[in-house]
Amino acid sequence: MTLQSLPAPRSLTAVSADGTPVHVEVYGPEGAPAVVLSHGWTCSIAFWAEQIRALAADHRVVAYDQRGHGRSPAPAATGSTGYSTTALADDLEAVLAATLGPGERAVLAGHSMGGMTMMAAAGRPGFRQHAAAVLLCSTGPSRLTAEATVVPLGPGGLRTRLTKAVLGAKAPLGPVNALSKKILKYATMGPASAPERVEACARIVHACPRGARHGWSQVLAGLDLGAGLRELRLPVAVLVGTADRLTPPVHSRAMAEALPHCTGLVQLPGMGHMTPVEAPEAVTAQIRELTLTYLGVKENEEAGA
Repeated sequence: MTLQSLPAPRSLTAVSADGTPVHVEVYGPEGAPAVVLSHGWTCSIAFWAEQIRALAADHRVVAYDQRGHGRSPAPAATGSTGYSTTALADDLEAVLAATLGPGERAVLAGHSMGGMTMMAAAGRPGFRQHAAAVLLCSTGPSRLTAEATVVPLGPGGLRTRLTKAVLGAKAPLGPVNALSKKILKYATMGPASAPERVEACARIVHACPRGARHGWSQVLAGLDLGAGLRELRLPVAVLVGTADRLTPPVHSRAMAEALPHCTGLVQLPGMGHMTPVEAPEAVTAQIRELTLTYLGVKENEEAGA
């Protein structure tokens, strides 16, 4: 699962509100319906390889590395300023401003922390100007450590504390080997995940710098984006794997109930947290359905009239 077989992207840098540069790649033909992809914690643009490959033939696909991931450097400031939901929203607004024309609308898809980015930005003028519809993929707005089932204990304070400790560990992940892939598969993927997909996810996750992994883990542990979720007053589709241990389906069901305009909840049997990699066709189909419905040819023709 790589981007090497695709044409070279048009790369650019979006500068966020605090001066942090955000690496952006644009694939596909100019003037085509736009899709913006926002990846999750410890991932990078490469996580969306299958979606980019499938959509770039007839969409302009914008993908970016969250700060501290991939080619986007860690912020100069740490703590509550460098790593925060405000920073997530700032970065997304900067990407939208750098890649979309005034009033141009796009379908935005966010996986895990990328979906949280959409919630964090929901009330922003830049988001409202450019977002036509959203896919929230394997994500949740709050109570992430309380609801996660990575630690095999019943719900309660002990499980929550252990989950926070495990996900927030500062220790390096080490090399990608049989043991580390087994651990990653258990925590983040469905039991039937193909070995090559586990390998691909492991290489992406292990490439995430330790400082960024820890910095964002602290944000996620205290996350509360319920208000932002309710501010998503546009068409939103929700997708989750039934075997997701990091953001279990309880989050998606609650989001579908709370959203002002939920277009549907898709639950993928046996899939874990890494749905864009585990079930790429299903995720791509949801994005394509949103673009056909909310960025259709008729709308584009009217915009150009």
